[in-house]
Amino acid sequence: MSGIVLTASVRQNLLSLQSTAELLSTTQNRLASGKKVNTALDNPTNFFTAQGLDNRASDINNLLDSIGNGVQVLQAANTGITALQKLVDSAKSIASQVLQTTVGYTPRSNVSSSPIAGATPSNLLGTGTNATVTGAAIPGATALNTKLSALTTAITTADSLTIDGKTISFNTSGGGNAINSTGASLGGTALTLSTGTTAALTIGGNATTLTKLGLTAGTTPVGASPLSGQTLTIGATGSNGTPTSITFGTGSGQISTLNQLNAALANNNLQAGISPSGVINIVTTNEAASSKIGTIGGTATLAGAAFNGLTNPPAPVADPDSQAARAGLVVQYNNVINQINTTSEDASFNGINLLNGDTLKLTFNETGKSTLNINGVTFNLAGLSLAPLNQGTDFLDSNSANSVLTSLNAASTTLRSEASALGSNLSIVQIRQDFSKNLINVLQTGSSNLTLADTNEEAANSQALSTRQSIAVSALALANQSQQSVLQLLR
Repeated sequence: MSGIVLTASVRQNLLSLQSTAELLSTTQNRLASGKKVNTALDNPTNFFTAQGLDNRASDINNLLDSIGNGVQVLQAANTGITALQKLVDSAKSIASQVLQTTVGYTPRSNVSSSPIAGATPSNLLGTGTNATVTGAAIPGATALNTKLSALTTAITTADSLTIDGKTISFNTSGGGNAINSTGASLGGTALTLSTGTTAALTIGGNATTLTKLGLTAGTTPVGASPLSGQTLTIGATGSNGTPTSITFGTGSGQISTLNQLNAALANNNLQAGISPSGVINIVTTNEAASSKIGTIGGTATLAGAAFNGLTNPPAPVADPDSQAARAGLVVQYNNVINQINTTSEDASFNGINLLNGDTLKLTFNETGKSTLNINGVTFNLAGLSLAPLNQGTDFLDSNSANSVLTSLNAASTTLRSEASALGSNLSIVQIRQDFSKNLINVLQTGSSNLTLADTNEEAANSQALSTRQSIAVSALALANQSQQSVLQLLR
């Protein structure tokens, strides 16, 4: 081959053809792969930069799976809380039925005072006792022997007695009741005079007669109210009752009306009423129907006082039908809240249960420095401070139902608070999930910009190079024509 001599034009055309073929091969390779940088030899800077971007995008893409699982864990917990809230609401409905059920005790624990003359709701103190005057013992007089001739006291038909302006005459001739005027009676051996009403008593008449009967002319005032100045104490009634201390009267801080009395009794689960005859009745409220009134004391319970002998109030009497209905509500309540334990245990995803004390840790970047820890809670019955009820102990009265409702309301508040926290964390995770997806797109786009070929440009280049190659072949053919002419001469 060293003996072959090519002309300059042939050599030039050959070199041009080789260069064109090489460029055409590169262009076709780019069109085939879609990349303008396939190896580090093509463009070291772009190749390794793109490779770093692709690697980071791949790492973040791998984290997206765990982030997606985290989203599902949070949604499972949120679904569980929604179900728990419905169970709590159902339990509330059952407890509320207790408040609408007939009172379970008839009668409830109660005490009643003796009649207080003239007492009304606006004046519990009344108008006081009757004005009464009792004379001295009359010798020979008895309730069964009232004939004046049998009395050793010399009372004659000439004697007279005036009571509130009414003159009383004496009969000395017959048996029976010789003292026969309204307001006068012979009890035992002494004469007792009374108005029979809460009004003053005025006595007058012959002074000699008054002396014989042991009476004194004048006006006797109405007696004091049996409640005025008296004290009444009542021990705690029910588990949440507050002991009551009352002083009856019209002074500062004293009780004289029914409204004032009920205001003083309210915190002790008690209420009072008054009958037309002036009897004050104190009874437990519906809320504490199962409770016995606390121990009663004070001067109002002493001998002769309005509440004498009532220091130990009677216990309430259970109503069988009502208590049976309440026992049925206890069963319904327990059936509902027992589902709380199983529901919270089932609210898991991929082995993680944020309602059963598990913790969810999420990593958001490839270095592991961007993380989020979500601590779980324990939302079983104990975790929500709830417990099954006992028949014969719970739902006996409104206080028991209200106590259960208080616990259920607290559990509902706890559930709502945790739902809010889960919602906040879910928003964070979803935001980071979207951010990671967009970041992957940015990284991959950046890598593509460094390595991908412009197919339109490369297609145009391919067409141009093909044309150039055709021209180079034609040029090479023309360059060889002179040598072919020489070959013709040799023939």
